[in-house]
Amino acid sequence: MDWSDIKIFLAIARNGTLGAAARALGQSQPTMGRRLKALEEAVGHALFQRTSEGFVLTDEGSAVLAHAERMEEDALSFERELDGQSKQLEGTVRIASSEWFGTHVLTPILAKLVADHPRLTVELLTDARIYSLARREADLAFRITPFKESGIIQRKLTRLDYGLYGARGTEQPKPGSGLGFRLVTMDHAFETLPDATWLRETFPQASIGFRSNNREVQAKAVLSGAGIAVLPNLLAGQIAGLARINIDLSPPARDVWVGYHGDLKRLRRLRVVLDAVVDGL
Repeated sequence: MDWSDIKIFLAIARNGTLGAAARALGQSQPTMGRRLKALEEAVGHALFQRTSEGFVLTDEGSAVLAHAERMEEDALSFERELDGQSKQLEGTVRIASSEWFGTHVLTPILAKLVADHPRLTVELLTDARIYSLARREADLAFRITPFKESGIIQRKLTRLDYGLYGARGTEQPKPGSGLGFRLVTMDHAFETLPDATWLRETFPQASIGFRSNNREVQAKAVLSGAGIAVLPNLLAGQIAGLARINIDLSPPARDVWVGYHGDLKRLRRLRVVLDAVVDGL
């Protein structure tokens, strides 16, 4: 068996289709199909059942999934250990964060850093997906909740203050009511976040005008007159036309956590990137 075929097996098991697995690995769909067929011929068993909904593990595939995941962890640990020995400030550091934090907080800091270190490359991944540090989907991650993966070194990086914002000239809503106002808030998947809960409880009679899991989209909606929203002050302060609405009860603040796998603790380029972010906040 070829280790690259095991990676393909895992990608298909995790994504459910050849197309999604191909995108995850940066390969073509026909290549994925050929390599899976070669693996199944090598082991003498069909590992997936092909259905109209996608690929489903057979009993044989389910039986070897845990073994494949252990092989993956050993291979990734091998890579991390070698990377951790590197002392040169060159190579790539993959960083994961939310979109607004990556755009408005990290990008100016990281752009200056790579300008000072021509052999350093930063790859910034900004979306709502939780990237796995153990599987090297990212080297460094910034989140608003502590990390639960094993082997992760983490620390509380900073505390983000939030405020209530409207378009300039917006009338001040009355806490405990909000009647006649519309809210711009998180989508249903994130409606239990503290700021979204605070917004509903503070203005129970307000209606929902706009939902999005993207803070920048929320800010744009507020500017366009869709309603009022709770936004991070670091973001709102950089957007012209937003006005903070001062009320006695402030929205809850959130902590930002940063984490990386313990195998990379000696990786100099990662330490330099982390120190630059800490110094730049």
